[in-house]
Amino acid sequence: MQYLMLIFKLALFLLILSFAIVNTDPVTVRYYLGHHWEAPLVVVLLVAVCAGVLVGLLAGLFQTLQLRRQIAALKRELAAARKSDAPVLPPSDLL
Repeated sequence: MQYLMLIFKLALFLLILSFAIVNTDPVTVRYYLGHHWEAPLVVVLLVAVCAGVLVGLLAGLFQTLQLRRQIAALKRELAAARKSDAPVLPPSDLL
């Protein structure tokens, strides 16, 4: 299994490397107010992919933090219910 993963990673690396070697033509990215940036196409694509990954990770992070807060609140509610020997009922928003 480790050899299979190593072969997969090597193939992926070679695919990305060949893509980078083929796409070295300079492109111009134009911003507002006359600003522009000139770089090889592969660099522009790499920056765009990294920005997309960052946005996705931040969205996932916010959802994870929200779920952790909800879990902590439910654990506190369960602990309080166990102390008072009251029956534990599901929250009304889960019904």
